[in-house]
Amino acid sequence: MEILKTLAVALSLGSLAGLNLYLTVFVSGLALRFDWISLPAPLHGLEVLAHPIVIVLAGILYLFEFFADKIPWIDTAWDSVHTFIRPLGAAALAVAAMGEVNPVFEVTAALLAGSMALSSHLAKAGTRLVANTSPEPFTNIGLSLAEDGIVLGGLSLIAWSPLVALGIATVVFIAIIAILPVLLRSIRRHLWFAWRKLKCPADDKKPDAPETALPARWDTLLRRSHSNKNTVDWALPCVTGKGTLLPPNIHGWLVRLDGDSLEIQFIGRTWRGSTFATIDCRNATVTSHPGFMADRISITHRDGAPRQIFDIDRLHSKAAQFALETLHGPIESNDTLE
Repeated sequence: MEILKTLAVALSLGSLAGLNLYLTVFVSGLALRFDWISLPAPLHGLEVLAHPIVIVLAGILYLFEFFADKIPWIDTAWDSVHTFIRPLGAAALAVAAMGEVNPVFEVTAALLAGSMALSSHLAKAGTRLVANTSPEPFTNIGLSLAEDGIVLGGLSLIAWSPLVALGIATVVFIAIIAILPVLLRSIRRHLWFAWRKLKCPADDKKPDAPETALPARWDTLLRRSHSNKNTVDWALPCVTGKGTLLPPNIHGWLVRLDGDSLEIQFIGRTWRGSTFATIDCRNATVTSHPGFMADRISITHRDGAPRQIFDIDRLHSKAAQFALETLHGPIESNDTLE
């Protein structure tokens, strides 16, 4: 039973370290230094956290993180750097918590704690990327304070009942693993749009018209998926959003072929292979929304379905307007995202 409680403390600390390593070490060190909690014999290895040097260093690093974590895009850069630091720190905490045990248990605890820290770190980083698509800073501040609150509450729960804390951490870990493919696609999408926005030239230097040919590998995928061998009228790189035809966060191209005035094609790639869809524009309303990170195109049939959203990077904003004008059906333009 004691080894199970020790492992519970090690893994629970690892999960919290994935959110905020420095706050976890700082508060744990203070609690031990001032005897707010007393460690059972199997956890005496954690007494190193009470050393003044460890407390001061963790406090200084947490102070940096406290401010960096609340500034849009600075928080993402900070998270990027800590993709390796937080899991390694969690593994070190797990080894310290396990104390003098069989090396097999130490390695196992380190691997599990590092994995749980990485999962919580990815969830945090992905949430921050979504928040950064809005220019206002209040969401980032709220998320940062909420994460600190979770760490403090988690540490209190560990002190009260390590097994309950482990149970909650395990449920959260399983949930994150279940949504990991969606989470990774979302992270990739937001990083791609952020990079494209940084590289985007001034409006007068943006292309006025879309591409008239697909890159070779994309053209090969399109021809394999579509029987029409007509030449490409226009093509726009895009990422799928919400819709009934396609899952979100798939990178690909919107294509209109010569002679298909009432249809556009989407060709994309996932880890399972290529994805293809034909979108009928008969009696459809095509709505364009300029946004902070990307422009959004919504295609909605007047009967209410199907509805599909595509996000276009800002480099192709003028080209997208040109492309929309070639589609059958009314085109509307709004100033804000839905």
